[in-house]
Amino acid sequence: MAITESAAGAPVGAAPADLAPEPDEDDVAILDAYSAAVSSVAETLIPSVASLRVSRAMGRRAAGGSGSAVAFTPDGFLVTSAHVVAGTDRGTAAFVDGSDQSFRVVGRDPMSDLAVIRAEGDVTPARLGDAARLKVGQLVVAIGNPLGFAGSVTAGVVSALGRSLAAGDGRSSRLVENVIQTDAALNPGNSGGALADSRGRVVGINTAIAGIGLGLAIPIDATTRSILASLMRDGRVRRAYLGVAGGARPLPPVLAQDLGRARALEVVQLLDRSPAASAGVRPGDLIVELDGRPIEGVGDLQSLLGGDLVGRQVGLRVARGNQLLDLPLIPTELV
Repeated sequence: MAITESAAGAPVGAAPADLAPEPDEDDVAILDAYSAAVSSVAETLIPSVASLRVSRAMGRRAAGGSGSAVAFTPDGFLVTSAHVVAGTDRGTAAFVDGSDQSFRVVGRDPMSDLAVIRAEGDVTPARLGDAARLKVGQLVVAIGNPLGFAGSVTAGVVSALGRSLAAGDGRSSRLVENVIQTDAALNPGNSGGALADSRGRVVGINTAIAGIGLGLAIPIDATTRSILASLMRDGRVRRAYLGVAGGARPLPPVLAQDLGRARALEVVQLLDRSPAASAGVRPGDLIVELDGRPIEGVGDLQSLLGGDLVGRQVGLRVARGNQLLDLPLIPTELV
């Protein structure tokens, strides 16, 4: 039907303005609360997130790089991704107030993809949170410097928890456990930036883009805090080395009942002249305990291989067939 105008000038067939649907008040309130939360986090954290510029030697020429970093102490310490400052020991940190500060690399740990740098002046520290309290579906805000655009803010939700991320230094590798997956938009340059909860607490360090609409972040938790402390104190992280590679496997029913758990770590590969080989471990053994603590998978073992085990005799309990064997073992340092 064609629409014509009435004598009053209003189109015939058009709904009067007072009959147009009004916005749902609940929807408006939700959007207002969401916007307020994101804006509050941005206002709180943007001063603490720096844009990093680095230069690396590439043969006879230098190549530039960039990334982000988050200040966590007032006297100039910032955390970033190890790959952002790989191949360099200094650079420049730019803040949204317009200041530029030179920084030096204090220490980096490629096995966790974390690094600590120190700026030459005072900075505004962010509050560090606890990723262990995150829930799937929770609001998170990412702040960084993607593609050189300083102080960029994106928001999304926690898509998943407990992901694994492969990290390493080219010689050795390990899985970073409990990685946060988020749908907050991340692009090159976001690495090293902050992933924050709705209260402005940093719960993760953005470290990788796995694909469109998929971002990953190293969680801020007890393990991460220990790594940062080691990097600040020693410039590196000491880790114990056993010389085994493997994966989770179900325990035989008899042992599962005796131990009260269903899985253990199967030794798939045993490196020659390694501490585990010297202790008598064989391929096919199931590691059920290390130093009296249960092992059900790779993550359990990795979390126990701290520097405090290096050079100290510890007990390694393995299942071989339906028997449990206790093997004394002295871990060496992973280098």
